[in-house]
Amino acid sequence: MNSVGEACTDMKREYDQCFNRWFAEKFLKGDGSGDPCTDLFKRYQQCVQKAIKEKEIPIEGLEFMGHGKDKPESSS
Repeated sequence: MNSVGEACTDMKREYDQCFNRWFAEKFLKGDGSGDPCTDLFKRYQQCVQKAIKEKEIPIEGLEFMGHGKDKPESSS
């Protein structure tokens, strides 16, 4: 699957390959110590955010999604 931004597709594939390798070779075998793909994800995330702004895609309420982001606090 391609990324929302054409310029981001190669970064997405690189991240997907890294994550899938880590998940299969480490995480599923009980080694959950860190994700070596964090830097790849951050670069891909920045590229996607730029593409979303350039294409003027509304993303209100979705900013909490992604690696290292906190979910918004519920107002109860």
